[in-house]
Amino acid sequence: MTPPKIVVLGTGGTLAGSAANAADNLGYQAGQIGIAQLLAGIPGLRDLPLATEDVARIDSKDMGFEVWRSLALRCAHWLAQDDVAGIVVGHGTDTLEETAFFLHSVLGPAKPVVVTCAMRPASALAPDGPQNLVDAIAVAATAGARGVVAVCAGTVHAALDVAKQHTYRLDAFTSGDAGPIGYVEERRVRLVRPWPGEERLPAVLERLPAVVRWPRVEIVTSHAGASGAVVEALVAQGVDGLVVAATGNGTVHHELETALLAARERGVRVLRASRCAQGLVQSTAHDWLPHAGGLSPVKARIVLLLELLP
Repeated sequence: MTPPKIVVLGTGGTLAGSAANAADNLGYQAGQIGIAQLLAGIPGLRDLPLATEDVARIDSKDMGFEVWRSLALRCAHWLAQDDVAGIVVGHGTDTLEETAFFLHSVLGPAKPVVVTCAMRPASALAPDGPQNLVDAIAVAATAGARGVVAVCAGTVHAALDVAKQHTYRLDAFTSGDAGPIGYVEERRVRLVRPWPGEERLPAVLERLPAVVRWPRVEIVTSHAGASGAVVEALVAQGVDGLVVAATGNGTVHHELETALLAARERGVRVLRASRCAQGLVQSTAHDWLPHAGGLSPVKARIVLLLELLP
């Protein structure tokens, strides 16, 4: 009997990056190497049942709606195959948390979808991408694994919680208050809390192929001396939704709040999230604008984006 295979989808990122100088971990071009070539250079993977596909070759700072749509649809295609045990997505670190949460929201898969990355390019003296790929494939092949997770530096994070916390070090991600799902140790997963649930926003995946115009949802920030000028400009441009990266427990400067309330009166959807890296926004009796609980501003934006899809 043929063992189930793992499908590895490439989108580029530092994982697939290359620099002219092996000692240069910063001056590289992302997305230069195809995912099949990356895997072929890792001896421990050569005898495993793997399939590969390049969905994109971009720097993840440039991630956008069209790549998200293509990636989600390719994931859905492969997840539906009986001989596929799970999927690994090679991705850049800058927007990994957004892509992972997007896939979590539209797929909610019963099989594992593992997003992995690198902080050093493939051309580095000591690249971290190969080990992250080995770990991610081990997670995707683990019996009982499910849901969208991220794997970096031997740690398994839920898509709901993962966030990039450091600009440079190899262990760049955190799961905040929730903590990681588990750890990868010599290709074995040690769980410390359950796998994510199989939840997704209803009917979003089915609508993705027909989307012609993606809703415009922008993030504004509340800070000392904040005004409503940016909100007013965005409303004049026809923005569909606004997420405010609020201070503390979702608090908003009074001038910015006035502009946001005026925007809502004009049909713009508004959602609050906290600038704080940990904790969740607690409801109070004086809330004038809805909040996103424990979601970060970038993840709250994805919620609003998907809710506003035609």
